[in-house]
Amino acid sequence: MTSRGKTLRLTAVSTLVVLALTGFSTGRGHGGGSGDGGGGGCSSSSQNHDSSSGGSHRDYDDDDYDDDYGSGSGGSGGTEASMSPDAATVTLVDCASEETPYATVEVANTDTVDGTFSVTVAFKDATGEELDSGTEEVFVPAGGTTPVRIPVNDTESVPLIEECALDSYAPAA
Repeated sequence: MTSRGKTLRLTAVSTLVVLALTGFSTGRGHGGGSGDGGGGGCSSSSQNHDSSSGGSHRDYDDDDYDDDYGSGSGGSGGTEASMSPDAATVTLVDCASEETPYATVEVANTDTVDGTFSVTVAFKDATGEELDSGTEEVFVPAGGTTPVRIPVNDTESVPLIEECALDSYAPAA
């Protein structure tokens, strides 16, 4: 290869590297608009630059649309429409007995949003066989703990209850 061919090849490769590093975009909706958190540099003729709308116009093609757009990850443009809490932590305070035919549990929401959680307690006899179970939904403020009573539905099984079993986590309801 001649010296001139090597120079042209080096120039072409250098141009591509510079364009890639500067965020050159071939357009098609991925240019940087206000608030979308996206990058972008040069535009191309395939973009729709409709200035009559008074705002930024995005022309997305199905094959170019980023499924994560607007999910809140990354830039400042995406906000989640409704936030839901993760599972809450559940602790058994007291099992059911003849004096108190309900289990008392504490539900702790360590998340940053309020939530309603579904708590289930299984009431078991001395052999570990489940006699009954009860479920309650409880509202717990963000960062808070709320006690809740889970009643025994089958009152005839109350004298036989020896153990209360529950999951350590309650899912959001």
